[in-house]
Amino acid sequence: MPEEPVRRRRRGAVLEQALLDAAWDELVVLGYERLTYEAVAARAGTSRAVLYRRWPGKRELVLAALRRKAPPVAEEPPDTGDLRGDVLALLRSVVRRMAELAPVRQVLAAEQGQDTDLSDYLASRNRRPGTDAMREILARAAGRGEIDPALALPDRVVSLPVVQVLHELLMAHRAPSESDLEEIVDVLFLPLVGRAEGP
Repeated sequence: MPEEPVRRRRRGAVLEQALLDAAWDELVVLGYERLTYEAVAARAGTSRAVLYRRWPGKRELVLAALRRKAPPVAEEPPDTGDLRGDVLALLRSVVRRMAELAPVRQVLAAEQGQDTDLSDYLASRNRRPGTDAMREILARAAGRGEIDPALALPDRVVSLPVVQVLHELLMAHRAPSESDLEEIVDVLFLPLVGRAEGP
């Protein structure tokens, strides 16, 4: 008779990842209001106490799952072959992604009695969301000769387009129009990065 495999005890980051994955899966299936610690613990193969030690309330657990599973900026930035096109495409994807998450954010905001602010919702290793994606976009633009490769930009400038859009969505409670996105890119961002003139 074959021996049953020994289940290894998960710890640290591995356990936390499994818990947040389970919370996200339950959120997708059941929605925020029906999500329970019992269901998340069962899906993760652990106990409710393990969850409560890390996230004492459902709101904290869901925010953590959102930060892990649904960041506002996709991992792969768009590549349209043009700096302006890349930034606009990235901003459009942020607007779409945040629209998909709006129901969860609204419930969290109602539970808290106020809107979920930018620092709370987006707090992660990078407090300026979109920086990595924007740096990749800028590196490609430099490789194409659109901007000076030696240009050293601070994170505050690099993340400016994404932060502006998130401010509109989360603070001003409005979805930026296409003309708003073009203004952010053309009036605010491109002059700061000194787009190189063509031949």
